[in-house]
Amino acid sequence: MTRAVRFGNIAEAERLARRKLPKAVWLAVKAGNEQGWTLDENLGAFNELGFSPRVFDRPTSFDLRTTVLGINVEFPVLVSPVGAQAIHPDGETGVARAAARAGTAMGLSSWASDSITDVARANPNTIFQLYWVGTKDQIESRVEAARAAGAKALIVTLDWSFTPRRDWGVPPSPPSNLDLKTMAVLAPHALSRPFWFGSYLLRGRIPELKVPNLFEADRTVPYFGKAWADFAATPPPTWQDIKWLRELWGGPFMVKGINTIRDAKLSIDLGADAISLSNHGGNNIDGSPSPLRYLPSVVEAVGDQVDIMVDGGIRRGSDVVKALALGAKAVFAGRALLYGLAAGGTEGAYQALDILKAGIRETLFGIGHGSIKELSPDDLMVLNRDFFVPPAC
Repeated sequence: MTRAVRFGNIAEAERLARRKLPKAVWLAVKAGNEQGWTLDENLGAFNELGFSPRVFDRPTSFDLRTTVLGINVEFPVLVSPVGAQAIHPDGETGVARAAARAGTAMGLSSWASDSITDVARANPNTIFQLYWVGTKDQIESRVEAARAAGAKALIVTLDWSFTPRRDWGVPPSPPSNLDLKTMAVLAPHALSRPFWFGSYLLRGRIPELKVPNLFEADRTVPYFGKAWADFAATPPPTWQDIKWLRELWGGPFMVKGINTIRDAKLSIDLGADAISLSNHGGNNIDGSPSPLRYLPSVVEAVGDQVDIMVDGGIRRGSDVVKALALGAKAVFAGRALLYGLAAGGTEGAYQALDILKAGIRETLFGIGHGSIKELSPDDLMVLNRDFFVPPAC
């Protein structure tokens, strides 16, 4: 059993996670692509925006509610569909329970360690996120499995350019099976954190990287390495492919990974209900600016036609407020939840969400708003006059 852990902010959860996780696992969670410039940029961009605090006529109640992809949530933070949350025995199912308790939706990755069936059972407001892996028949089977499990919406993520080189010393993903050779390589990492490894053994399992939502044609569940090889071998989808996917699903649909006005407009043309501006949390092309910098331009171009979300660098409730003030409908939080999960399992993930929710209320109080719907760019001070960059059209 995981011992009860308390932390007062996401930075503290990050420090706890680093101490608890084996180095290889920690680097897989923390590292950005190549030198990590974009990872740092995602965090730093928020620090270039400030607020003008008010002291008169402050609110006494707060309305944080919003609706994303037809799902009503209690506050504008959704769990980002981050893969392989087997960093803790509770995994994605535990995070889903935490999100349900906090009153928000759970984004589930194709690369998740838990199945869509288990996760949707833990949180009825689960959104399934799809990568384009394998044949159309395989993709259709996975979409139908998500539908049968009760997924409320579908996300297709397109911002991955197969640039996995990292300057951080992150080890390669395990191969297609955990043979003796592989276990010999991984054992020192696991045994370096005996309490972490023991938490799995107490539940009668080991931390293996299988991906049940990328099941193969015969319904076998591949290991991460095999699924990755299939992903790399799959030709990237065309615009017509994504249009086919949107029509196949038929329900609320989001395109994630948008970085240009052109792609935002193309997403609307194929019928997307929402888009998410993202550089894959710093794990796509290193050198991509924070989506926060071009969020206002995309909002101006298409904000009246589609709901716009953003992710990357969310660590505080004030970060959420800044994104909403620039026009985002809500945000995805990824690493913040992973830090909480690693630090304290399901309870730690809930604490991370609760910290973000409290931070939103506190920031709204400080700038004199009782509702997130009252936010606008006028609530922000741009500390760097060159902060905003126009995205490619």
